[in-house]
Amino acid sequence: MRGIGCLKEGHVYVTDMDSIEKSNLNRQFLFRSWDIGKMKSTTAAEAVKAMNPNMHVRSYVDAVSLETEHIYDDHFFDRLDGVVNALDNVNARQYIDRRCVYYQKSFIDSGKLGTKASVQVVVPFLTESYSSTNDPPDPSVPICTLRNFPHLVEHTVEWARDNFASLFTIPPQQADEFMQNPKEFAERTAKNHSEYDKTEIIENVKRILGEEHPNSFTDCIKWSRNLFEQQFHNTIAQLLYNFPRDHITSKGERFWSGNKRCPHVLKFDAHNKLHLDFIFAASNLLAHIYHIPQIRDRKLIAEEVVKVHVPEFKPKAGITIHENDEQVRADLERQKNMSAMRKNGQSANDVEVEQILSRLPKPDDVLDIKIQPHEFEKDDDTNFHMDYITATANLRAENYEIQRADRSKIKRIAGNIIPAIATTTAMVTGLVCLEVYKFVQHHKKIESYRNAFVNLALPFFGFSEPVPPKCQKYLDKDFTLWDRFEVKGEMTLEEFIEYFKREHKLVPNMVSAGMSVIYSPHFMRQTSKAQDMKRKITELYETVTKSKIPAHVRSLTLNMLCDDLEENDVEDVPFVNYTFP
Repeated sequence: MRGIGCLKEGHVYVTDMDSIEKSNLNRQFLFRSWDIGKMKSTTAAEAVKAMNPNMHVRSYVDAVSLETEHIYDDHFFDRLDGVVNALDNVNARQYIDRRCVYYQKSFIDSGKLGTKASVQVVVPFLTESYSSTNDPPDPSVPICTLRNFPHLVEHTVEWARDNFASLFTIPPQQADEFMQNPKEFAERTAKNHSEYDKTEIIENVKRILGEEHPNSFTDCIKWSRNLFEQQFHNTIAQLLYNFPRDHITSKGERFWSGNKRCPHVLKFDAHNKLHLDFIFAASNLLAHIYHIPQIRDRKLIAEEVVKVHVPEFKPKAGITIHENDEQVRADLERQKNMSAMRKNGQSANDVEVEQILSRLPKPDDVLDIKIQPHEFEKDDDTNFHMDYITATANLRAENYEIQRADRSKIKRIAGNIIPAIATTTAMVTGLVCLEVYKFVQHHKKIESYRNAFVNLALPFFGFSEPVPPKCQKYLDKDFTLWDRFEVKGEMTLEEFIEYFKREHKLVPNMVSAGMSVIYSPHFMRQTSKAQDMKRKITELYETVTKSKIPAHVRSLTLNMLCDDLEENDVEDVPFVNYTFP
């Protein structure tokens, strides 16, 4: 791509919120070993400028997301000719795609997965967008398999990864949010969660901030020893109580057969390296959350853990353990219905907020507690994250007599690591550059562009012409996802409606912005309707959303349901780009 961004008016903007890791060094030529820890975008920009001082390149370290629209605003996108994307998740790609459609910018999406690679070209008015089609969802492991019936080490690793988040990430985050603003936390919990989820959130906060939170490393060891007993002994004992080794199903078949491996309980042994690995990692992870000095002396921890008294566990009758995901879904539906019944007739959310606050610790009682949640990081060998997940996954594998895995394999599974192949990276980069040349040269024919699908392992190289956008129609006019109504200048609601009647022969009968309805005559009282008709669109938007329009926002995206002038339904119309001063 020599020459791009080198003229006076030319610029290249690059952003990446990630930092350079050792594993990045072998598949690119911009980073060196002394760059480890530096931001990728900044380092890449500096390296390119060193190669070609004439190139105008500016780096950012912020993700392109809803939260950073004040950075990547109208002015930022207006000066772009196109966007090249190399993201690793679908949601981020779809967000970039929506922004490019909104600003009518060319967009090239690329991705690779081992030996596989793809390139999709999106050109305004010529092609469909990235979001126009969706890949089928990845197959997921059934919940019951993870919870109670694993038969592969991949299952035990995924369980360990979820277990890590449920102990060391999510509850501390919830407790921290509660401490920062108790009332806002209670309002969000009341508004956005089911009764079951509310109870879980409240219990998480109480566990993190309650009277039994650790005050010393010895307390952390005690907690870890009881956690071991709960996860690898008690839970399994309860499972075997519900479904004994010789249990027969209603169909006369052995319950523990096929992929259902009959587990056995583990008895803690401080001389067992794997058992002590778990205590060592869990104790230090908990200590970090509460700013308690960590201890890395295994001998000392071994001496302390044998002093911990663990109460004897007795299985209980009446405990429900789901045999399959159908039972899980039925139970969730039942809980949802019960939650809806409790809410029925309750219009005053303030009452529920006060009820939630009454179940949580009093803010004044927890002022002195400082919390720092863990954010999973697989590549730091000093943070105990992979130590815990490795020990937990292998202990669970031992429960079910599944062959253990070494740390490197567990790290690959837990971190969802797919080996990066430099050949694939180089090839997909070349394919992207070919398409960049085309939109820089303003090619206007769809047959000039090519989407690519490659698998070097087969080998397979497939190239196809991009798909044109779906054509829709309102009245006698054709439109696609790239079209919109441009409305410039502030208007009252009455002026807005009259404008569409006069200019487009359309009568709006509902106007919305996102999930907020700005205008709907069928649901408005006559008094408020008369008043709202004289109010400006931006004023109505702020009233309905209960929020001020940010200073960097110069336009609103409005959606409409319309009739024609004869009061016939018009099925679909383009969105409205409403620009105000």
